[in-house]
Amino acid sequence: MQDWDFLIDRTELSLTEIRPLPAPDTVTLEDGELVLEVERFSLTANNITYGVYGDRLGYWRFFPAEGNWGRIPVWGFARVLRSTVDSIAVGTRLFGYLPMSTWWLTRLERKARGVVDVSPHRADLPSAYNSLVEAAPGPLDDQIALLRPLFLTAFLLDDYFSHQGDFGATTFILSSASSKTALGLAWLLALRGVRVIALTSARNTGFVESVGYFAETRTYDTLVDNPVEGRVVFVDFAGSPEVVAAVHHSLGEQLVHSAVVGSTHQAGGAVGPGRLPGPRPVFFFAPDRVRQRIKDWGGEMFNARIQVALEGFIAANGWLRVSSHEGPEALETVYQSVLTGQARPEEGNMVLPCSPAGP
Repeated sequence: MQDWDFLIDRTELSLTEIRPLPAPDTVTLEDGELVLEVERFSLTANNITYGVYGDRLGYWRFFPAEGNWGRIPVWGFARVLRSTVDSIAVGTRLFGYLPMSTWWLTRLERKARGVVDVSPHRADLPSAYNSLVEAAPGPLDDQIALLRPLFLTAFLLDDYFSHQGDFGATTFILSSASSKTALGLAWLLALRGVRVIALTSARNTGFVESVGYFAETRTYDTLVDNPVEGRVVFVDFAGSPEVVAAVHHSLGEQLVHSAVVGSTHQAGGAVGPGRLPGPRPVFFFAPDRVRQRIKDWGGEMFNARIQVALEGFIAANGWLRVSSHEGPEALETVYQSVLTGQARPEEGNMVLPCSPAGP
């Protein structure tokens, strides 16, 4: 199979289908349309979150499919293979939101803030996901594809908490502390001198302790073994109602803010409001913060700040081990591994739809 599309059942994320695509040079283009060839993309627990919250937050709408099928977006690099847009030439390399496919047909325009996807079905979707950044090949491509979208959320969370004076808290507790977004936030908080406690599984305790970002590491079943002093902010990357309930019941009024960010524990689903001690869990939607900061700083300054912080995080991490996987069968294996939580936290999975030498 030379060209293919990876589809996922929106109602049962473990059900997938690999469908053949026609050769991209056989597709008729209308004015304003381009064909982008996918070079490589990362696959992490963050992408599973897109699937879990896909209907609620519109993630399935970026690359729509028919019936119950959908395409979970991923982050990576693509090249313009065919173009009817004078300002976006064939060969232009872009980083941004992609489908898990060998290529796709879309509409792009070059605007003041960069290259933007202007497909009609994306008009009312968050603009942060519609922007693509021109990117020449470089030695950090894999790390950028793996970490930039996750670190962006970490950066926005840290910026938000700092702007709020950390809600007066002296300690942060992060669930799913081995996830790459949690690691990014822990690193940023530690740079500001904030005490951070990791909540993780027994399997990942050694890794979490080894990165050096956390003042203390606890497993989920030892959360209540020792008291936590002072006011606390809880940031939930797991999306497990049981974990959220345990933290709220353990800390009670010590808890001054409870943020829901992700759903790495996919089986637990989204957190319901329930009746919990302390503040009501609030969902943190990163695109809202992106819009605010671009308004405050301007697009160029926003991207520059992200890039500086990201390069610092990449230089400091040392723990990331990148594995490359070629073709649709390898993607299926990696996808199921990430979906079921089997992927190791120090691993970074990069998927190359075609071999480097071509299909």
